[in-house]
Amino acid sequence: MAAKSRKTVKNRKSGKHVTRSASLPRNPREAGELLKHTWDTTLASLAGAQADLEKQVKSLLKRNRIDASDASALLQSLNAAFVRERKQAVKALDGRVKSLQTRIAKERKAVGKRIDGAVQSALGSLNIPSRSEVAELTRKVEALSGKVDRLVRR
Repeated sequence: MAAKSRKTVKNRKSGKHVTRSASLPRNPREAGELLKHTWDTTLASLAGAQADLEKQVKSLLKRNRIDASDASALLQSLNAAFVRERKQAVKALDGRVKSLQTRIAKERKAVGKRIDGAVQSALGSLNIPSRSEVAELTRKVEALSGKVDRLVRR
């Protein structure tokens, strides 16, 4: 088994350097890729286990002198059970991924609102108008300019 690479990073809260696995996802895309890779590896492992089981069943049938039709029926029932289990696993994984995506979307919105609030607060404390305040003032200036133009024309 290959050793996992480790990386030293600075902890945001404590400021101390800590070691973490370089294979941890850094963003949702990497997390999705990691999930997909894990799922593909799991499927490959299941396929290998199924092949090994089939070999063991065939050798067992041969040893016990069971005829081919019985063996075929047994293998078909085993394959059907594997297919059912795979479908259930895929459905469960899809449900979990969808709930994770929903949660990520909610968290993204919440973080965006917090950032907007912090930016507005910082702008307010520095006495800098926000984009919406500038737009509102621009609209009012344009309205007043129109009124002045109409008064000048009279």
